[in-house]
Amino acid sequence: MFTRMLKLRLLNAVAPAYFFMATAVTFILHFCFFIPTIFPSPGTSLRGSTVLHTAVFLFLMFNALGNYIMTIKYPAESANETAVPVCSPHCSDKVDAHYLLNGRHFCKLCKKVILKRDHHCFFTGNCIGNKNMRYFIMFCIYTSCTCLYSLVLGVAFLTVEYSISFENPLTFLTLLPLSTGYFFMGTISGLQLFLVLMLYVWLGIGLVCAGFCCQQVLLVARGQTWCQMQRGELVENRSPWRTNLKDVFGTRWILGLIVPVQTVETEDTDAHKQD
Repeated sequence: MFTRMLKLRLLNAVAPAYFFMATAVTFILHFCFFIPTIFPSPGTSLRGSTVLHTAVFLFLMFNALGNYIMTIKYPAESANETAVPVCSPHCSDKVDAHYLLNGRHFCKLCKKVILKRDHHCFFTGNCIGNKNMRYFIMFCIYTSCTCLYSLVLGVAFLTVEYSISFENPLTFLTLLPLSTGYFFMGTISGLQLFLVLMLYVWLGIGLVCAGFCCQQVLLVARGQTWCQMQRGELVENRSPWRTNLKDVFGTRWILGLIVPVQTVETEDTDAHKQD
């Protein structure tokens, strides 16, 4: 158990660093390579397409980073409980947290009592629960959109700069192994290999975030958490799906789709509701 907790703590420190590094690399590739190459601006005037794609990218990145910060700023921890509970030797929960009562969990990574805990997110370094679920879902949505948008621009850049054709569907499947072989043969540069690798990184992160977002929205609509689903616990007195979504996204949910702002107030009184 000690070894596993050590691995989880290491992952909890490495994952945020990986996220910020990938974000910085994406910024540099967009403004130093993709935009100037795909949308060249003759003279000093900016083309409309350049402004449009720059605005779209900044909008997606602003919302992804904004909701990331909001997920950390509004943690799901209980402000009324500071004592560290003792885990029973027969605790059936996983090593990272154990179930208490009334929908509360004690996270051993956060070392805090979490209200209506869903899971521990290593990329944000905290638990996702009743207070920050809305920001976490929006973070997943905009991260997925940013990665898939970067994937499209990356493909366009390789087509323009290196004359790589993606008309054949098999091109993308064989691009990475072929590029790796050409790199070691000295045929292509390290930059081209890195760009190809980033295409697969964006695709992977985009699809994972999209799938995870769909799962979380489904759980929220059912009034259930990931912890409950893992324990096989059914939700009693289940509310209508509209009410469940409103509890998480608030009444100003349309505003929350555009800018990362607080759209719902969640108090610690939720701790007394049955999970």
